[in-house]
Amino acid sequence: MEQQFPTEMVTLPSKGLLYPEGNPLKKGEIEMKYMTAREEDILTNQNLIENGTVIDKLLQSLIVTPIKYEDLLIGDKNAILVAARILGYGKDYEFEYNGEKIEVDLTTINDKPLDESIIKDGKNEFSFTLPTSNVEVTFKFLSHKDEKAIDSEIKGLRKINKNSSPEISTRLKHIITSIKGDYEKKTIREFVDNRLLAIDSRALRNHIADLQPDTDLNFEHEDRNGKIIKIPIPVGINFFWPDARL
Repeated sequence: MEQQFPTEMVTLPSKGLLYPEGNPLKKGEIEMKYMTAREEDILTNQNLIENGTVIDKLLQSLIVTPIKYEDLLIGDKNAILVAARILGYGKDYEFEYNGEKIEVDLTTINDKPLDESIIKDGKNEFSFTLPTSNVEVTFKFLSHKDEKAIDSEIKGLRKINKNSSPEISTRLKHIITSIKGDYEKKTIREFVDNRLLAIDSRALRNHIADLQPDTDLNFEHEDRNGKIIKIPIPVGINFFWPDARL
């Protein structure tokens, strides 16, 4: 008989509001099991570490709810990431910042407030008028599937030109869903490459960052001068297990 491990329910920052009807993620929470030696094997698998899939393989192993992992919105995935760390190695996480050791209680991390009024008919699409060009665009919050597509495209572009830095423009081509009501991918890509002003690009990205359901991975810390600053919590393989060195 298969050994049953204890599990916990994890609430998603999106509350499930951005997933279609019938998707298990629509419930706004997922069930996760506690980490075992099997997951530690995943964390120390050099092949997975080298190809950058170790964290995703770990999370897929821990999620009990029958979901399509690629459907996960990035903000929801971040919440699962933090929950996995707590379930595996506890709530206390220590890291170094500017030569100073910082310790954070991961259970004090909160989800960003979600403005449910912006969500229409459960659809992952939102409108925004670019402030300088006054062009109306629609956009979506990215999923794990979208992130994989973006990474693949960026790698392909770098093979063509090693000196290129296409991260921002490539991401925007996947984030933007329409330009003035035109949903053609060709239209979107041409707009991003040739007509999207830098000031408008920044405004759109800031707007998305403000709205996107996510876990707040910034930690308030009092520095040596007594000033309260926000420190981004580093998340990588050492987030789970400091001894799992690259």
